[in-house]
Amino acid sequence: MEFEKPPSAPQSPEGCLAVAIRVPVRIVVLVLVVPVRVAWDALVVGGRFLWRTVLRPLGRAVFVWPLVALWRYVVVPVAKAVGWLANALVLVPLGWLYRYVLTPVGRALGWGARQIGNGLAWVYARVLTPVGHACVWVVDRVTAAVAWLGRYLLVVPAGWLYAWVLAPVGHAVAWCGRGLLWLARTVGTGVGVVLYWTARILLVLPAIALWRWVLTPVGRVLAVVGREVWDALGHAWRIAGHISLAVGRALGTLFRWIFVAPVSWVYRTVLTPVGHVVRDLVLRPAAEAARRVGRVTRQVLTAARESARQARADFRRMVFGEPRQPQPVERREPMGDETRTLGRSTTVLTKD
Repeated sequence: MEFEKPPSAPQSPEGCLAVAIRVPVRIVVLVLVVPVRVAWDALVVGGRFLWRTVLRPLGRAVFVWPLVALWRYVVVPVAKAVGWLANALVLVPLGWLYRYVLTPVGRALGWGARQIGNGLAWVYARVLTPVGHACVWVVDRVTAAVAWLGRYLLVVPAGWLYAWVLAPVGHAVAWCGRGLLWLARTVGTGVGVVLYWTARILLVLPAIALWRWVLTPVGRVLAVVGREVWDALGHAWRIAGHISLAVGRALGTLFRWIFVAPVSWVYRTVLTPVGHVVRDLVLRPAAEAARRVGRVTRQVLTAARESARQARADFRRMVFGEPRQPQPVERREPMGDETRTLGRSTTVLTKD
C-alpha cells in the first residue's frame, strides 16, 4: 500500500543569476567562516570551563558571602539597635507629648474656638445681617436707575446706528470681499494647475522612470545577491559547527588517549594496589595500635584518678576524723497515752 506524500509548498523558480552566484559565494563564505566558528566554539568551551571553575566560585567568595555576612552581622543588628533607639528616644517621648501636652492644649484651643465662633455668629446675626439687607436694598435701587439710564442713553442709540448705518456698510464690504475672494481663487487655481504640470513633467515622470528602469532592477539584483550571501552564511555556519564538533571530539579523544587513559591506568593498576597495601600493612595496624594505646592510656588515667580520690579521702579522715553518721529519726506516732487526740492540745513536741 502506497501512501501519498503531502503536497509541498510551491517554490518560486530561481533564475540563472541566483544559481550562478550561489556556489562560489558558498565556497568563499565556508572558507572564511570555518576558522571563525572553530575559534568561537573554542572560546565558548573555555568560557564555560572558566565560569564553572573560577568565576562563579570567585564571585560567591568576593560578592555573595561578604554581602550575606554584612547583612547578617552588621545590617540586621544595626537595624535592630536603630529601631530600639527610635522607639525609646522618639516614639515614647512623642506619645507622652501627644498624650499629656498636645491633647490638653488642643482641647483648650477647641473650647476657645467654639466660644469665638459663638460670638462671631451673634455679631453676624444681630449686626452684619441687617446692615447687609440695607446695602442690598440700596444697591438694587441704584442698579435699576443705572439700567434705565443705560437703556435710553446707550442701547437705543446703538441699535439705531447698527440698523441704519453699520449693517448696510457691512453688507457692501462683504459683497466686495466675496468678489475679491472669487478672483483670488480663480487666479490661484490657474497658477496651481501650471505648477502641477510643470512639476509632474520635470520631476515626477523622470523619478518614476528612474525607479522603474534603474533602481528596481538594481534592487532585485542586490536582493538576490544578499539572499544568497545570507543563505551561504547560514549553511557555512552550520557546516562549520559540524566541523568544529568533529575537531573537538577528535581533540577530546586524543586528550583522553594521551592523558586521561594513562593516568586512569596508573591509578587503577599501580596506585590503587599500592594504596590497598599501605592501608592494610601500615595504616590499619597503626590505627589499631593507636586505639590500643588510647585504651591503655584511659585505663591508666582512670586508675590514677581513683587513687588520687582515695588518697584525698584517707587524708580527710586522718585530719578531720570520721564523718558523723546521721541518727535515725522516729517518724511514727507515739503509742498509748502519749498519742494526740482531738480533745487534747498537748502533743509530743509541746509536752512538758
